[in-house]
Amino acid sequence: MGYMKTILSLDIGGTNIRAGLFSKNSTKPFFIKKIRTSGQNCTPLENIINLIAELQQEQPRIDAISMAVPGSIDNKHGVIIKAPNVGGWKNMPLRDIISEKFGIVPSIENDASMAAYGEWKHGAGRGHDYLLYMTISTGIGGAVIDDGHLLTGFRGLGTEKGHMTIVENGPLCSCGQPGHLEALASGTAIAAYVRRKMAEGAKTILEADPAPTAETIAKAARKGDALSIEAYHDAGYYLGVGLANYLHIFNPSCIILGGGVSFSGELFYEPFYASLKQHVLSEEYLAGLEINYAQLGDDAGLIGAYQWSLDHL
Repeated sequence: MGYMKTILSLDIGGTNIRAGLFSKNSTKPFFIKKIRTSGQNCTPLENIINLIAELQQEQPRIDAISMAVPGSIDNKHGVIIKAPNVGGWKNMPLRDIISEKFGIVPSIENDASMAAYGEWKHGAGRGHDYLLYMTISTGIGGAVIDDGHLLTGFRGLGTEKGHMTIVENGPLCSCGQPGHLEALASGTAIAAYVRRKMAEGAKTILEADPAPTAETIAKAARKGDALSIEAYHDAGYYLGVGLANYLHIFNPSCIILGGGVSFSGELFYEPFYASLKQHVLSEEYLAGLEINYAQLGDDAGLIGAYQWSLDHL
């Protein structure tokens, strides 16, 4: 019997780092660990290095390391151009650092791209070679599978779906630019909409909450709160505008929606789908189109990074 390859997959977020050890041909990690990204008196980079070293103790022979990382990634050179939620990373040569430390050249890809890859191979996108993935939570990320290939662009910076300008001079996005889709349809955008309207004097059952979140706003909406319903309708509308644009560009057979906001049910889906139908050039773009919810949950990035590494060993 030949040696069974072991792949270390890491999903690095602004709050947590999740790591899993996978054997070839199994999408279930045989060992998994989660730690805080910052803390233990260490920087995020130090925590990543310490975690890899710890997992090498668990599995001395690791054949490949694959990393799903948020932010703008130059995947050709393994450089994190900008990941403000991870210790303010800027122009971080992560591939070279890990390679020099452990003697393994890691694959480094955007986290949304890896989640999309996982859903395509093992989740809600199985059977589709033309797929559009959107994750809608604190921010908005996404990726595209076209003719069975993950699109990343010339330097790996492509398909930043949260940063299409939808409303000129609209609300400020987390990236600093106005009117991006993320500033209009994310969980952060929903909360900002409610706070803005409250400051203008709108009545709501959330008045006692100084910092309403998308989750608490969804609960208020289900109780009939008009402002909360309005906030979700506004976000759904703009997501429909953005996705209509993406349908025109990519013409997928499947859209996968992930992230906490997407699971708000009809509250979000109804205005989104109505807006999508309103803004497509032709209903032919909707013919045969599946719209599915993500299936892999928190494991999407881990599984995607594992599968990506396996497919590129």
